Amino acid sequence: MRNVAVLGATGSIGGNTLDVIARHPERFRATVLSAHRQVEALVALCVRHRPQLAVIADPALEAELSRRLAAAGVRCEVASGHAALTTAAASTLCDTVVAAIVGAAGLDSTLAAARAGKRLLLANKESIVMAGPLLLEAVTAGGGALIPIDSEHNAIFQCLPGGRPELMRSGVRRLILTASGGPFRGRRREELTRITPDQACKHPNWVMGRKISVDSATLMNKGLEVIEAHHLFGAPAEAIEVVVHPQSLVHSMVEYVDGSVLAQLGNPDMRTALAHALAWPERVEAGVEPLNLAASPALQFEAPDLATFRCLALAFQALRAGGDAPAVLNAANEVAVEAFLAGALPFLSIADVVEAVLAELPAQAVVDVQVLVERDRTAREAARRVLRNAC
Repeated sequence: MRNVAVLGATGSIGGNTLDVIARHPERFRATVLSAHRQVEALVALCVRHRPQLAVIADPALEAELSRRLAAAGVRCEVASGHAALTTAAASTLCDTVVAAIVGAAGLDSTLAAARAGKRLLLANKESIVMAGPLLLEAVTAGGGALIPIDSEHNAIFQCLPGGRPELMRSGVRRLILTASGGPFRGRRREELTRITPDQACKHPNWVMGRKISVDSATLMNKGLEVIEAHHLFGAPAEAIEVVVHPQSLVHSMVEYVDGSVLAQLGNPDMRTALAHALAWPERVEAGVEPLNLAASPALQFEAPDLATFRCLALAFQALRAGGDAPAVLNAANEVAVEAFLAGALPFLSIADVVEAVLAELPAQAVVDVQVLVERDRTAREAARRVLRNAC
């Protein structure tokens, strides 16, 4: 029986995780559930899954959460705030942590789970983009396991011998990350000048939250995944390639030096990667529709348009710069995407903001979490200043 903490339980990844858990009550139990501010949704999940602890990130909502849980007949501990999330991730209530909090807000709880030796199912790509070396050191020191649950990195994990990161010593030539191309694949820059948030969030294949949907539309999501692959699997930038695959059936590939290419295929459903990571090294049923290759469309692959979707090129630039450049990239992007979703920034200007902040803040060495957090704050201030000057 694995006791699972789902941090970010009310999001799409949290919901899919809980779906897999509910299918195997003899193997998994959701012992900790957290949400940012969605009290009603968190209460509904607690009614169904009966955790031992419910955490709301906003302390102002703790009393309301307690009241609603009591009214619903749910008896569990209630906590709130950033420190409560970090404590829960490292606590004895769980041996497995699904890190699905969106953005830099998930960094501390992810590091806490790693230091405590948990099986860490990583969906919060910002944690490893910001603090890759620190997170890997924490996993090693804690003696736990880090299993990616992004479909692309989970696919690579499955295609590598034993999922081990020492890929270059395993005869690997390159990692090939697939990208759907998002809702604007094939469009030219001049066709993207009046894009609305609702249009950007309308992904053709996946159901995701609004922030990650915008990142998918700009290809920044794929850029963050390139940086994540570098840290997870020890691959240099030149050994990572991105190809656009609009059908989203091939989730990623690994090319070996003998010419072999191993690919992981499946219907575009997050539960495949989640079930794999929860049960690894075993396999369990995930509720995913079997892939019918005979009925599937022809598989297409094409190079990404880096001139139109500049965020992917900026991510490669940050990776090559090294140090805290990926953290600066991530912080600037979060501010820019927030402004776009609020209607305060044009879609194409997201890349302009990120580029300006990267130019203003040259890469520095990653020393520790405190310095990194301060650098993150500085990058966000720089991005907001760029936004003000653009208005």
